[in-house]
Amino acid sequence: MRQIPPTALVLGLAGLIPFLWGMATILSPELATWGQRMIGARFVGPYVQLFYGSLILCFMSGVLWGFATMATGALGACGYGVSVLPVLWVLFVGGEGAGSTALFLTIGFAGLLILDWYFWQARLAPPWWMHLRVLLTALVVASFLPMIL
Repeated sequence: MRQIPPTALVLGLAGLIPFLWGMATILSPELATWGQRMIGARFVGPYVQLFYGSLILCFMSGVLWGFATMATGALGACGYGVSVLPVLWVLFVGGEGAGSTALFLTIGFAGLLILDWYFWQARLAPPWWMHLRVLLTALVVASFLPMIL
């Protein structure tokens, strides 16, 4: 098993906090009320999850772009091309409410995992990359389920 560097693992898991907090405030109206009072309505429930999820997909486009810089020729050109797909997904695909937007973001994160695999298979991502990405993607997708179901 390829070990995930501790810093990457800790920061990756910390990046789940807005997703998990949003899910918790969807599942607990009392927690949502407390959160609205303490930090504002924008930082609870679907609002924080959908906004943050969009930001993370855009951020991941940049990560993939960085991987593409390690390649040359056709592999590099293809890498640059597919690296922008997550940000284009956020730009052009969206729902008309929290549930459909959460579904589209879930599809976006699943698609991102496929792109992660592409870069990993091409040996442009570190050997431990898929171990981290599968873990994080599974938890992000699970956090959207209360909005989708």
